[in-house]
Amino acid sequence: MNDVVRLLLMLALAGTAVTFAGSFAIWFFDEDRRIGRALKRVLKGEPEAVLVARGRGRGVGVNFATGLAAVAWDAGAWCLVYRIDELMGAELIIDDQVVARAYRDEPRRALDQRVSHAARVTLRLIFDDPQHPDFELDLWLTGDESRRVAASPGAAVLEANRWLARAEAILRRPRALTPAAAAATAVTAPLAPPPEPRPEPQAELPLPPPQPRAGAEPPPWEDDQDRNPEDDER
Repeated sequence: MNDVVRLLLMLALAGTAVTFAGSFAIWFFDEDRRIGRALKRVLKGEPEAVLVARGRGRGVGVNFATGLAAVAWDAGAWCLVYRIDELMGAELIIDDQVVARAYRDEPRRALDQRVSHAARVTLRLIFDDPQHPDFELDLWLTGDESRRVAASPGAAVLEANRWLARAEAILRRPRALTPAAAAATAVTAPLAPPPEPRPEPQAELPLPPPQPRAGAEPPPWEDDQDRNPEDDER
């Protein structure tokens, strides 16, 4: 009887351990958490804003402290890092139509309609990078309603519109110069002429004593000094 009780206790403990391990694995390898960990690693800090396209393994994050933005594919297995000032624009696309957008040096085209039904809701980010110029996040696709955790087309549109406002705030910031551009600007900038050297003050030389002019008669008092008083008595 004791052996049966001991066996049941061991089975219960093993089942609890397996359940706990399975729950921890599901929690640790959750798509949102995997993408969040990858973005935190490449952004060199906790991102202030993260957007994940559930079920597509894609996400985007921004860290304003480090001045970096990053996009992720394959649930964070591959990430691409940009500077924040490399963001050139953002678009909200609903059923292959651009309904709102924000571009650098252009007025924002705000969303002027309310969307409750859509087959596809996409947020497209445009970067100043010739190799990877854009990144698309499908926030809603037909069939997502069958997933266990799913939003709605309206919620996806609201989240994308919130990111448009965030992108516009980033685009209003002055764009920082790259080191190469700063060096080129420093080379091409006109240089101020160097100040002219001030002449050093010259020491004043002592004036020579006055010389008598040729043929000039001596002063009368000199004759008086040379005269003998005995000559006057004679």
